[in-house]
Amino acid sequence: MRVIAELPHPECKITIFSMNQKYIVKFEQGTFEQSYKLAELDLSGGGVNDVFEILDETFIATVIERFKLMRSDFTLAYKRHQF
Repeated sequence: MRVIAELPHPECKITIFSMNQKYIVKFEQGTFEQSYKLAELDLSGGGVNDVFEILDETFIATVIERFKLMRSDFTLAYKRHQF
């Protein structure tokens, strides 16, 4: 797996990888991460530029909201099992 691009964003780290005819888009925020896989064949042939088009601000906003839900879910689970 190799890194193709890193997109700057103030709220999370966005890295695009290439592996086995797939693009893997990984979002990281603190200890949480989300990843999305796209087959190269499912795109129009523009390479990583097609991935950039998918990663618009609307999509990134939903990813950020999902991080908030992940954090909330984890915090609640942690509190149920105080160590």
